[in-house]
Amino acid sequence: MAIESGFEIGSIVTNYLIPLGWKLAGAIALWIIGGWAINLIGNLSSRGMTRQKVEPTLIRYVEATLRVIMRIVLVIVILSVFGIETTSFAALIAAAGVAIGVAWSGLLSNFAAGAFLIILRPFKVGDFISGAGITGTVKEIGLFATTIDQPDNVRTTVGNNKLFSDNIVNYTLNPCRRVDLTAQIAHAVDPKQAIELIRTRISQIPNVQKDPAPDVEILEFNAAGTKLVVRPYCHNDHYWQVYFDTNKALAEVGAANGWPIPAPHQVLRQPV
Repeated sequence: MAIESGFEIGSIVTNYLIPLGWKLAGAIALWIIGGWAINLIGNLSSRGMTRQKVEPTLIRYVEATLRVIMRIVLVIVILSVFGIETTSFAALIAAAGVAIGVAWSGLLSNFAAGAFLIILRPFKVGDFISGAGITGTVKEIGLFATTIDQPDNVRTTVGNNKLFSDNIVNYTLNPCRRVDLTAQIAHAVDPKQAIELIRTRISQIPNVQKDPAPDVEILEFNAAGTKLVVRPYCHNDHYWQVYFDTNKALAEVGAANGWPIPAPHQVLRQPV
């Protein structure tokens, strides 16, 4: 009986445990070597795209996607080592992917919108934009959200899908931006002379573009006198400096030339 028991144990060890141990050792070796190969391929692809001056966010997209795909392939290979049918496993992954896609539809839509933002490039990091009700400087275009610093130094994170589905205004893309202001002058002030004086003074403001030249024209006539439109052009980085300096320049021109304060005038006529 002892001999038979020893024979059975030896048979189990020889037929089952040793092959299982070799499979387990092979699986561990595959996991270690495969992980090393995945990191190597991921790093090489990242360096290659960096040398080609690809957008940094797109590099992270591609690298992360590549690593996930290779890791799934590695798991399937390891399962095949243990004799598990990989066809059914692949079907299980597909079914799980569908379930996750339904559950995480909002998250995946942000991911897809982020990919389109990188490919279509309506803006880039550092641009001053307005979209999804937020205006500010783009600090990061992430996998699922975009980070924007607003002018009041408040950092806001906006979902890529919400940003991509809204109108996007890029203030930085064009070389200059127009500042829109108005100036009300009294009836006693000659509009033509006022236009020349204001245009000359506006042209002296730092960072105002010479081409196109500032626009100073008559906008309308009202009860207080003549309303002028004043429109200097500048780079977006200097917008607020030019905006405030233009207002100061209008006050300086009026004070230097003794222009009266505009006030509504009404003429009452007595019936004869």
